[in-house]
Amino acid sequence: MISSPIWLPATLLAGAMQAWRTAVQRRVSHSLSINAAGLVRYLYGLPFALLLLAGYVLLVSGSLPRPDPSFLLFCMGGGLAQIIATNLLIMAFAHRNFVVGTAYSKTEAVQGAILSFLLMGERLSPIAWIGIGCGVAGVMLLSTGGKRMGLLDFAKALGQPAALTGIASGFFFALTAVGIRRATQQVGGDDAILAALVVLVVTVTLQTIMQGGYLLLREAGELAKLFSSWRISGQVGLLSALGSACWFTGFATAPVALVRVVGQVEIAFTLAFGHFYLGERMARTEILGLMLVGGGVVLALASAL
Repeated sequence: MISSPIWLPATLLAGAMQAWRTAVQRRVSHSLSINAAGLVRYLYGLPFALLLLAGYVLLVSGSLPRPDPSFLLFCMGGGLAQIIATNLLIMAFAHRNFVVGTAYSKTEAVQGAILSFLLMGERLSPIAWIGIGCGVAGVMLLSTGGKRMGLLDFAKALGQPAALTGIASGFFFALTAVGIRRATQQVGGDDAILAALVVLVVTVTLQTIMQGGYLLLREAGELAKLFSSWRISGQVGLLSALGSACWFTGFATAPVALVRVVGQVEIAFTLAFGHFYLGERMARTEILGLMLVGGGVVLALASAL
């Protein structure tokens, strides 16, 4: 059920922030290991997440809620799933077939709809399902970079490592969304933004401890590189905290699948910037992909009315 219309602008902002963060994070990921590159967004994002929560409490809510004890379990589960999903996505990018890995990771919206139904009983209308299908098809077309790849090409690529890690990444990102939505429901109170910020701070803290502890025990040599990149990593942390605050607000106020299908505008933002601002040419398949993503968002919104 949708509890507040704020989910829409929050999700659109989340998509824009994520596209921006990804662009900045590429500058540090080349010099760090998979786990160190993943830790950047949590370690450097935590101070900004704390500032967001403190500012909101002081200026708006006036007090902190008292969550249900199960709240921590959902935060930990969602946080761990996000760590795994991020590492799998980086692994997918490391394989030769970058296109297939990216495309299959975008099945996250469908997987999220199925998981949210099985685990939380969230039901979607037929229009919403059509919107999800359009969005996923559009993102898969955009992920081809203008190359012609039919359904059989994607199906044949299923056995490739890039495809397998891409699908697995989408599954764990979908699981992350379900865990975060459940965590926000356990915070209590009627303030969805406050619930989202509380979940953000706790989840990022747990993620920093989990992945930071692993890095300390298994890849201690990466820590010096991690701290020496603080100028760029700080930007990643800021964008990550802002983006996650928007994602979590969306999850707190609307079904997981609707948030994810609207959030697919992230790839449209990235492509549109390249074509309309940088003057890059747009292939026919990319135009069709943008139209499908836009149609999916419109259908998702229509189902929410």
